[in-house]
Amino acid sequence: MAEDIGSTVPRRQLGRLLRQYRTEAGVTLDAAAEALEYSRQKIWRIECGMGAVRVLDVKAMCELYGVSDELADAMKGLAAETKSKGWWHAYGDAVPSWFELYVGLESAAASLRQYQETVIPGLLQTHEYIRALARIDKPAATDEEREHAVQVRLQRQNLLSRRLPQPPTLDVILSEAVLRRQVGGLGVMTGQLTRLLEASERSHVSVRVVSLSAGPHLGAVAGSFVILDFPAAKGGRAAPEPSVVYSESLTGALYLDKPAELSAYEQAFASVAQLAQSRAESRDTIKRIIGELRHD
Repeated sequence: MAEDIGSTVPRRQLGRLLRQYRTEAGVTLDAAAEALEYSRQKIWRIECGMGAVRVLDVKAMCELYGVSDELADAMKGLAAETKSKGWWHAYGDAVPSWFELYVGLESAAASLRQYQETVIPGLLQTHEYIRALARIDKPAATDEEREHAVQVRLQRQNLLSRRLPQPPTLDVILSEAVLRRQVGGLGVMTGQLTRLLEASERSHVSVRVVSLSAGPHLGAVAGSFVILDFPAAKGGRAAPEPSVVYSESLTGALYLDKPAELSAYEQAFASVAQLAQSRAESRDTIKRIIGELRHD
C-alpha cells in the first residue's frame, strides 16, 4: 500500500497552493475559469485536491496568478506526483468519486481520531457486518455490486496491519448506541463486538465507549466524524500536511480544513473523550453487551 500514499498529499498541497496564489492575485474562481476557459468545477476540484492535475494546467494557472518561475516549477513537480493511482481505482464505481479522496487521505494519515454515533467504523467492521450494511445502503444493487463494495472496505482494513509505512494510530470513540444497534442479527453483532475486542488489543488501536447515561454532549450535536492528522514530510524539512476533518452523509462528504472548522471538531472530540469510559471499562462494556446478546 506504500505507493497509494504518493498522490493524495501532493494533490492537497498543490490545490492549497494554487488557491492561495489565486486569492493573493485577487482572482475569483469565476474570473479564473473565464480567463483559462475552464469550467468553475474543474478549478474547484483541482484546488480541493480531488484528482490528478496536468502540468499544462498548473503552468497556465501560475501564469494567470503571476507566480514566480521558481515556485511554478515546484508546483509543476507536484502535479507530476498526482498521476499515480491507488488500489481503490481497480474497484471502479464501488468507490464513489467523493470517497476516493478520503481513502487516499486515510492511507496517508499518521493518526485517525474518530467519533461514531451510528455504526461501527469501517476499519473495524467484520465481513458479515459490512454485508448487512450494504443491503441497507445499496438496496437496488446486485449481489455482485454489493460484494464489490464489501471487498473495498476489507481492502481498506489492511491499513491497520501494514508493515511499511508504519500503520496510523486509530483512536475510536463510540456511542453505546452503536454497540446496541443490531445490524444483521444477533450472530452478526456478536461477531462484530468480538472483533472490536480483538482490535482494541492492538497497541495502535484504542476503542472507548460513551455510555448512554452520559446524556447529551457535543459529539451528539456534531454527529459522526474523523479527524485525520498527517506525518511530517520526509526528512522533517517541511511542516506536516494540515489536519482535515471528514464528515460523511448519504450522498457525499465534507472535507473541512479551515482553522475554525478544525478547532470546532477538535473541541467536540475532546468533549466526548472526557465523557468516554477508559479502554478497560470500554472492554468490560463490550463484553457485557456480548453476554446480553448471547442470552437473548
